[in-house]
Amino acid sequence: MIFKIENSVNEQVILNGIKDVEVYLKREDAIHPIISGNKYRKLKYNIAFAKAHNYTKLLTFGGAFSNHIIATAAAGKVSGLQTIGVIRGEELAKKSIHNETLEYAKRCGMQFKFVSREQFRDKTSTDFLNGLKAEFGTFYTVPEGGTNDLAVKGCEEILTEADKCFDYVCASVGTGGTLSGLINSSEPNQKILGFSALKGSFLQEDISKFAKRNNWELITDYHFGGYAKIKPELITFINQFKAQNNIALDPIYTGKMLYGISELIKKGVFAKGTKILAIHTGGLQGIAGMNAILKQKELPLIQ
Repeated sequence: MIFKIENSVNEQVILNGIKDVEVYLKREDAIHPIISGNKYRKLKYNIAFAKAHNYTKLLTFGGAFSNHIIATAAAGKVSGLQTIGVIRGEELAKKSIHNETLEYAKRCGMQFKFVSREQFRDKTSTDFLNGLKAEFGTFYTVPEGGTNDLAVKGCEEILTEADKCFDYVCASVGTGGTLSGLINSSEPNQKILGFSALKGSFLQEDISKFAKRNNWELITDYHFGGYAKIKPELITFINQFKAQNNIALDPIYTGKMLYGISELIKKGVFAKGTKILAIHTGGLQGIAGMNAILKQKELPLIQ
């Protein structure tokens, strides 16, 4: 990519009631104001490939508050590529619906195609993709969530020489690309834990497609009901964590992962003296959208 990022740093964090285990947070969220965390890592080599092969357009897929959509739009703008977002939910095309994520992506120059949820499920079909080509011309396709071989290659760069001292490396899992990169670049003696943000264990297979080692485990107990689902105890945890550490957590991915880590420590899963590195994968732009939903439900807001 043609823009500069900051190096991520590891910060030791406080978790309520945790004394005998050290937890550090790798601040991938701070490497770029918008194209942060794993989204930068996933897009890095995809954009390099697109430009090297003379593509002028990137097309990708996402939902109403997608971190991937906003990151792709911003990365396309600074890289000189046009961007197209195929968005799940026809109702979002209505001008009466306010959506900060899509509005920012539009300011970055992204074109939108709003489709029904049924159409979105068929997004990888030949007929659907041919229709997009007829409408938008030639484009380079980045999958929903950004995960492919090039994305995994980028995520392999998250861990550095300084991270070899950790016993466990933890990350939230949405499509499996970030965790696969961490697995591939980890040390043989390290255990990699993925905390699923989605309900079910199907991500096991997705991770296995890219992972080159077997030193990992998928934790499926802390999704809070499924993707983008949330409960009051998670809101309380996120707000307490920010008050104690001055670090914001998103409620879709990193917040759930750290909640899960905290619970596992309390259950005695980790031995005394264990050092854990958790990856903050960004996604903070989604807090505004989640707070709008919480406000409608008259629930506490994320601070």
